[in-house]
Amino acid sequence: MCAAIACAYVIFGMAGFGTALVASPVLACLMPVAQIVPLLALMDCSASALNLLRDGRNADRAELRRVLPWLLAGSLAGAALLLKLRADLLPPLLGLFVSGYALWSLAGKRPAARFTPRAALPFGLFGGVCSAMFGSGGFLYAIYLSGRLGKDAMRVTQSTLIGASTLTRLLLFLAAGVYAGAALLKLALALAPAMMLGLWAGRRITLGLSREQFLRMVNLVVLASGVALLARWLLRLA
Repeated sequence: MCAAIACAYVIFGMAGFGTALVASPVLACLMPVAQIVPLLALMDCSASALNLLRDGRNADRAELRRVLPWLLAGSLAGAALLLKLRADLLPPLLGLFVSGYALWSLAGKRPAARFTPRAALPFGLFGGVCSAMFGSGGFLYAIYLSGRLGKDAMRVTQSTLIGASTLTRLLLFLAAGVYAGAALLKLALALAPAMMLGLWAGRRITLGLSREQFLRMVNLVVLASGVALLARWLLRLA
């Protein structure tokens, strides 16, 4: 678990999101899937707080006003689905999600044209659902913002959305009593050193490797993890 968390936060240290895509397939083999998202929400909240405090004021406020209401609505829907869905449905959904994201990233897809402001609705809504259910909707926000903003404004606005999304998930799970017991809190505390190591390594790696090269390698690992999770589920059915 420490190795999975450390690798996940290497990605976070470089890209600002993506921890669930790396850590979840491994953690799913070691703990109940329904507990993974609340655990990562707790850890992501502390990891993203610094970025939010440092860059939040420079974000594109108009885009935040467009996306945030739909992000919050999607988070409510996703949290309800996560708490109500049958547990045996979550592993294949998670496997399909991370595999689909990895294939999309490896294909190098980019928006063909500038998005209209109305695109904030589907991207914000489904990003919120994915954030609550799988712990990562960041790639959907990135698709939308890359079709609306320049590179620098996109980076800051994306960081702010990730911070808001993480805080929203944390509050929703807190209200639902997910953190009523001490088990998840103790686990998050035990994994905190691995998280800090990963954040430090992510910053160091960016000095010698381009972000695009590193994320391409990571997406191959994510794809393999998602396929392995689906294969494990199919073997159980057989």
